[in-house]
Amino acid sequence: MDYETVAPETFGASLRGIGLNLLTCDVRRMVRQLTSVFEMTAHRVTDDFAIMHYCGQVFQLHSDGTYSKNPLLGLVPENPPRGAGIEIRLYDTDPDQAAALADAAGFSVLQPPTDKPHGLRECYLLCADGYAWVPSRPL
Repeated sequence: MDYETVAPETFGASLRGIGLNLLTCDVRRMVRQLTSVFEMTAHRVTDDFAIMHYCGQVFQLHSDGTYSKNPLLGLVPENPPRGAGIEIRLYDTDPDQAAALADAAGFSVLQPPTDKPHGLRECYLLCADGYAWVPSRPL
């Protein structure tokens, strides 16, 4: 599927399994962070929306304005961090490399790369919207 030219209704009808939509107050900023640190690919990037591609999977970024008639927006806190409590695990990203790029991309390093007892080396990076991005590799 060509994510740059696909019609919205065709894209929507193609989605299967579990979907991930992240609300952000700045779509373009989050796109820059995700592409520079995690080597994701971004498609259809506007101030309101982007399709993100990571290791064969897609998810979407939406600005708050696109959710103006969605009941979820009323639950989003006005004061950051807004994504507190969610971990977005990226099992195919080197945590050492991601941590090295994090500061320049505007992430806060909550936990530097660490070997964990569950068999992964991982770090915790917090974006401006409060989502915890967790790049991980098997030990």
